[in-house]
Amino acid sequence: MKPLVAIVAQGTMASGLAARLGQHGVRVRTLLSGRSSASQARAAAAGMQAASICELLEADILLSVLPPALAGKFAADLAPALRAAPNKPLYVDLNAISPASARSIAEVVRSAGATFVDGGIIGMPPKQDYAGPHLYVSGAGASPLLALREFGLDIRVLNGDVGDASGLKMAYAGITKGFTAVATAMILSATHARLAPALKSELAESEPVLYAALSRRIPDMLAKAYRWIDELRQIQQFATEGGAQGDLFGGAAQLYEQIARDFEGPRRDAQALRKFFAD
Repeated sequence: MKPLVAIVAQGTMASGLAARLGQHGVRVRTLLSGRSSASQARAAAAGMQAASICELLEADILLSVLPPALAGKFAADLAPALRAAPNKPLYVDLNAISPASARSIAEVVRSAGATFVDGGIIGMPPKQDYAGPHLYVSGAGASPLLALREFGLDIRVLNGDVGDASGLKMAYAGITKGFTAVATAMILSATHARLAPALKSELAESEPVLYAALSRRIPDMLAKAYRWIDELRQIQQFATEGGAQGDLFGGAAQLYEQIARDFEGPRRDAQALRKFFAD
């Protein structure tokens, strides 16, 4: 029997997951009240069905796929309706948040009488000819989600508690997004010092694999930088809790704030970074 799934909200990742489930015959509901025209267009293209809060909570599984800063607020706002719902969905938080944040949200969801599953998404949004992303989940209620593998989602259950899936996401994203931040900072510094051509030449000669990876990652990051700021704050918290230098990721968050402001304004940094990788 195919489950009824609810997904909040309608970003590129959320709508991509909805589209893949829909391709396998799974109905997906979402909340569209007050959403932007772009969000509504993505939802329509993905086949997501507009629903009220009550209709949303009729789902068997609810996937929260939101910007990190909104994850806790959504759970808190939903809690009264969730508590009153006669049949509660399995609540799966797939947001890029720290283990501590995941455990805090779990308390809210459990206090409303629902089962909470911690999750983390690693990879790009679903698309044709791409089997990913990987959806890692953990917690006592995680195993039922394996049923979604039959409907196109790459679910991977970690044999651990709430916080483990989020911790894996933080560690992975800390490496990938932290690496991109370090490279971005040095390219901008070299550009300011009029050393960009020499740096590019040396990287291309001595580190061709690294250069090739950066040539994809950094231009792709520019339009996404605003979405990475809160995620880096969560990574900073995770790193600090682990005894590492969390300030490293606080600095990365500040860099992405700078890039986001520039991208919305003069685009001087964006132009310099694109020029660095131009043939």
